[in-house]
Amino acid sequence: MGKVILIMNNQISAVLQRSLLLLALCVFPVSSLLAQSSGASLPTLNVYTYSSFTSEWGPGPQLKEAFESHCNCRVNYISSDDGVSLLNRLRLEGANTRADLVLGLDDALIDEARQLRLVQPHGLALETLALKPVLNWQDQDFLPFDYGYFAFIYDAQRTPEPVVSMAALLASDARVIYQDPRTSTPGQGLLIWIKAVYGDQAAQAWRQMRPRTVTVTKGWSEAYTLFLEGEADYVLSYTTSPAYHLLVEEESRYQAALFSEGHPMQIEVAAISRYSQQADLARNFLQFLLSEEAQQIIPVTNWMLPVREGVELPEAFDQLIQPQAVGFSPQQIRQQRQTWIREWRSAVSQ
Repeated sequence: MGKVILIMNNQISAVLQRSLLLLALCVFPVSSLLAQSSGASLPTLNVYTYSSFTSEWGPGPQLKEAFESHCNCRVNYISSDDGVSLLNRLRLEGANTRADLVLGLDDALIDEARQLRLVQPHGLALETLALKPVLNWQDQDFLPFDYGYFAFIYDAQRTPEPVVSMAALLASDARVIYQDPRTSTPGQGLLIWIKAVYGDQAAQAWRQMRPRTVTVTKGWSEAYTLFLEGEADYVLSYTTSPAYHLLVEEESRYQAALFSEGHPMQIEVAAISRYSQQADLARNFLQFLLSEEAQQIIPVTNWMLPVREGVELPEAFDQLIQPQAVGFSPQQIRQQRQTWIREWRSAVSQ
């Protein structure tokens, strides 16, 4: 009886398989046409970037829609956790990378990326791009798309009298969250900040920071979420972070502490991958990033400052602190970055 049932089941299975095959053959031409009509044959621009850029609240979706509306192409984002993670990924992939465009490194990483031969010249005339003079941008491989300053953010309701210097922060009993400089551009920004302020005494400054530190996170999002949950008095972020709370939440309690020693500037950049299969399309996307349309989108989605002159910003940006810039050249950072990381690791692990 069991064998009969098995044979019958096999016969039914064979008939069913033949029916499904005939159905697939009938449907295939239609599905193929649908795929073509939906844009499957359009050229695809693979953009390597960081995860918050591609999130639903980040600038990625709006920029993708705007660019695709006139490029006759598809934009495909491939994201990493952060700019430092992005560089590490590109280094590991080498010539096997899928990247056509690299978006989200910053000026502290560009010299290392160039030394690794990961990018190619953008071929655009800088004098025609209306870049802000404060950037003093002369690079022929990378183009800026936004910028800002690193800062410690605090909740004015919990911390009515914020610290006014790095020295005051290190001498306080405040609880601090910052990001790992090996994986995060803000974390790397703090590495640069401490070195710029303390020089040869940086290791001692890190030892002072250690008892203040609640945790060191892999990236910005985790750190900022913990801060908003009340896990720390200060979190390493940007001078522009309060603009988000003002515009989106109508909340003014979150502020950036203005430090007398100055703040490191971060310039985020984009470049054409050395191994790009769509170099012309990537170049068009670079030009689009610096257009008035894109530069209006970026500040209120990526919460950074526009690099183009004449971009009108919401009033919330007028209330931000205006720090003095401190730091090092990209060449100095490339030469010293690993030494500074080892110094940090040694100091905070003792």
